[in-house]
Amino acid sequence: MIEERNQLNRRWLWLGALLLIIAVFILVRSLTKDRVQVHAATAARVPLINEVSTNGRVEPEENYAIYSPISTTVKAVYIQPGDVVAAGKLLMVLDDVQARAHLATAESGVKAAQAALEAATHNGSQLEHDTAVADETRARLDRDEARRDMVALTKLNAAGAASSSEVTAARQRMEAADVTLRAMEQSTTSRYSPAEVERARAALTDAEAGLTAAREVMAQTVLRAPVAGTVYDVEVGRTEYVEEGKLLIQVADLHHERIRAYFDEPEIGSLQVGQKIQIKWDAKQGRVWNGHIERTPVTVINRGTRSVGEVLVKIDDSDSGLLPETNVNVTVTISSEPNALSIPRDALHDENGKTFVYKVENNRLQRTPVTIGSINLTQVAILSGIGEGDLVATRSINGDSLRDGVAVVVR
Repeated sequence: MIEERNQLNRRWLWLGALLLIIAVFILVRSLTKDRVQVHAATAARVPLINEVSTNGRVEPEENYAIYSPISTTVKAVYIQPGDVVAAGKLLMVLDDVQARAHLATAESGVKAAQAALEAATHNGSQLEHDTAVADETRARLDRDEARRDMVALTKLNAAGAASSSEVTAARQRMEAADVTLRAMEQSTTSRYSPAEVERARAALTDAEAGLTAAREVMAQTVLRAPVAGTVYDVEVGRTEYVEEGKLLIQVADLHHERIRAYFDEPEIGSLQVGQKIQIKWDAKQGRVWNGHIERTPVTVINRGTRSVGEVLVKIDDSDSGLLPETNVNVTVTISSEPNALSIPRDALHDENGKTFVYKVENNRLQRTPVTIGSINLTQVAILSGIGEGDLVATRSINGDSLRDGVAVVVR
């Protein structure tokens, strides 16, 4: 009997608890049925760091690339990648047969041009000068003979022994001989005009320039280190054929390197000389190199599908160990605030250029204008408008738009 009574009491107890739960549910539902359920965040002071990451490539600060001056074959190679060399060290020798042939041709051209200028400035060659003198002497003899004939015929004509026509013919022969003599005299003293002399002088200048170029090419068939450094790239081997302009060797001081980083166009405006850079290389996990921006972009270029600006990054770590031409990841710190009042970016709204948030006050949304500072991917610094500890809505749970004055329940 007592056991049955206890069971009955327990049943009534469970029933009472169930009714209480139902009543609380109905009460809560009635209180919140017109309220929007939202997610919210509290404005708090935290470190706010704004960073931008991208890719880059390692390169020497001063790179010396050596190219083939002619199309030829490689006769000998005296170094290999990684060799540390002194300035002037013999690196490679190219076959110089073609270069020597061009040099001989250039030397012959200079000699010919020198002879031509000598002839122009001295009224011809020695042979031409001797021939001209002989021709002038012969013309003078012919003129003198014609003059004697005319004088003799003139006297005979006065004595009635020669006709007037014979005198006239003799005079014409003398005049023709005189014209020929004057032409010979002019040819002996001024065979070449000033323009012809200048043309000969210009031809010599061109020939000498060609000789200088041929000598330079000849010298470049013996490749020596232009500076002390490391040979980090050897493109060809012994007996290989190379085209003119082919890259052969690259030498640089690898203690002085930099990064050429590629930032997307929208990020360029926030970059400044001196900003801190962190550098990571996948080949050495866990290691971080430090640097700073040395030069900001001067133009935008297309790199694949991206529009980027090239940024030069100075590596601050001495003897970095980074290899030339390797791909690295770089991260620039745009701004850093150790104690910024911040909220999630999701809570920030913009309308007609004015920024605001929806502050939750007395379970209602209150549109509140704010002044913002630094922004990173997730947080935004608040300079004015709300204070530390204020609750701001980020979004509604069911996707409804947030509106000023709406009753809400924070979840």
